Amino acid sequence: MLDSISAVITKIDGLVWGWWLIILLLGTHIFMTVRLGFIQRKTLSKGIKLSVLKDPDAEGEVSQFGALTTALAATIGTGNIIGVGTAIALGGPGAVLWCWLTGVFGIATKYSEALIAVKYRVKTEDGRMQGGAMYALSRGLNLKWLGMLFAVFAGFASFGIGCATQVNAIATVCNENLGIPMWIVGIVVAVLTAIVIFGGIKSIASVCEKLVPFMAIFYVLGCIIILCMNYDFIIPALGTIGKLAFTPGAAAGGLVGTGIRMAIQYGVARGLFSNESGLGSAPIAAAAAQTRNPVRQALVSSTGTFWDTVVVCAMTGLVLVTTIMKNPAINADQIENGGVLTSLAFAQIPYIGPVILTLGIISFAYSTILGWAYYGERCVEYFAGRKGLIPYRLLYCFVAAIAPVVALDIVWTIADILNALMAIPNLVAVLLLSNVIVKETKKYINDLDAKDDTPVPVIKD
Repeated sequence: MLDSISAVITKIDGLVWGWWLIILLLGTHIFMTVRLGFIQRKTLSKGIKLSVLKDPDAEGEVSQFGALTTALAATIGTGNIIGVGTAIALGGPGAVLWCWLTGVFGIATKYSEALIAVKYRVKTEDGRMQGGAMYALSRGLNLKWLGMLFAVFAGFASFGIGCATQVNAIATVCNENLGIPMWIVGIVVAVLTAIVIFGGIKSIASVCEKLVPFMAIFYVLGCIIILCMNYDFIIPALGTIGKLAFTPGAAAGGLVGTGIRMAIQYGVARGLFSNESGLGSAPIAAAAAQTRNPVRQALVSSTGTFWDTVVVCAMTGLVLVTTIMKNPAINADQIENGGVLTSLAFAQIPYIGPVILTLGIISFAYSTILGWAYYGERCVEYFAGRKGLIPYRLLYCFVAAIAPVVALDIVWTIADILNALMAIPNLVAVLLLSNVIVKETKKYINDLDAKDDTPVPVIKD
């Protein structure tokens, strides 16, 4: 019976994450890039600088940097480490290029969804900011029912992709490398999570502001060390990635490119999954930011996709390809597990390599748990009211505690389905409000210090 249910769920997962959704997501990325005149230039020239500045006189709960790191906490996860390895194992080295391109164009969609999240946000009677696709749909398009669907999908998805699978990854790596029983890890993570999330967005943002820069720099330094060790293979690896992104063939170290179809399928899918551009999750955090106009925070939020995919995923991909090319004993054609591929790469660094990987997975996964807890809270409050917050937090921590000792295959697949279903309402909001996005961009892009005096509506708790 359980096998039959699992087979049906897996089939549904294959349908919702089929080519039609990949085309819809990537198509939206390209469409908004064109409509906004390649907004990516402004992300790099202005967004990165703005992300470390404060805007204390503007309305909001947390700083722009706090909102960004909360979003990055949720998006920079184990997918950046293991997901890229899986893309290479299944789609060949060419998948790295398509993953990177997805990130480049995805910046425009992340900018767009963050802009409408801030523009259509609301405020509770006690001063808490609420925003995201659900409010953009209800206030901007008068499609409250679609906003409700988004909130339900995202709220339930948080238990899987944001909590259970991440805790399981932490428990597995602690058990394999430190010998700690998995059930103990689950309880510890649950307690640490409860301490943070019961403090609300300010508590979550405060932890993420400290954790995210540390974990990202720590992991990137590990990648740089490996690339320095593999320096003589960097140029050949770049050539291999570019060549096998479009044509089938073989390269050194057992690297096999199966052609453009497989490279695109796995590269784009992993890129979308990693940076979450188009899913509608990150804008929920963006809506809480202290910002004087929607464009300002949208630029800051769009840097998240740049750091997540264009930098971290690209470096992981280059590390893996150079490692395989340098070490003929690693036969990539026989490795289907991205985690194994990544472990082999970091094992090159004597003594500290496995430590870097272990700490990277633990910190990446824990930050994702915190970020998605906030996303889930905002969605639950939208469809169940404030009375649903305490039960949600308790259930979230309970799921964290039991995750290491339950089978997660079905949980992961259901969360994957819910992620896809989240994207549809969010992309409807982005596409149908594209005229508003363009208008707001033209209004503020050349005067980012201008203040939007439109009052934020106050809703009853």
